[in-house]
Amino acid sequence: MVKKSFLHLAGLLLMLWWAGCEKDPHTYAVIETDLGDIELMLYNTTPQHRDNFIKLAREGFYDSLLFHRVIPQFMIQAGDPDSKNAPPGQPLGMGGPGYTLPPEIGAPHLRGALAAARMPDQVNPEMRSSGSQFYIVQGRTWTDAELDAIERQNGVHYNEVQRQRYKEEGGAPFLDGKYTVFGEVVKGMEVVDRIAAEATDDKNRPLRDIRIRRIRIK
Repeated sequence: MVKKSFLHLAGLLLMLWWAGCEKDPHTYAVIETDLGDIELMLYNTTPQHRDNFIKLAREGFYDSLLFHRVIPQFMIQAGDPDSKNAPPGQPLGMGGPGYTLPPEIGAPHLRGALAAARMPDQVNPEMRSSGSQFYIVQGRTWTDAELDAIERQNGVHYNEVQRQRYKEEGGAPFLDGKYTVFGEVVKGMEVVDRIAAEATDDKNRPLRDIRIRRIRIK
């Protein structure tokens, strides 16, 4: 009887151990927008960007902010606090929480990449990220010749999987080595495509307001 009880307990402990091993270590977030939900997986390899995004989302920082910059076959951008009450036509893209983040550059800008916006190199040689503004890559497909040129120009190297995905799925590889990618879309790319298809003004701001209702951390 004791032996059977011991075996039963050992079996339960083994099941619990396996369950722990199989637990997904990533944090997920859902951007609830006027056009649908976008679910993101945040990377553990970029802990400062991950933790900052989680903090701002939980504080409600992103609630009611606009997708203020939209370029089809490139990306959709949000996170400027000045966009919350911005009238039509107001230039946007300079707002933030009052701080920047050190770069955690590494992951490529494949279709669906979540990345941190930043000021250009001329005024930001350290390539520090905006404290709140982010973009999601829609992108386009690329040829081997184009990828070869980007490798030479940006000092990056693509493995076979990355190269194939850029050729078949697309992305924005010209940003690789320059901006921090800190997550990816795991569900809702059709929503990204819908936002990217919106008509815009000459500053790439959508003619109709498309808001983030909230960002929910799962």
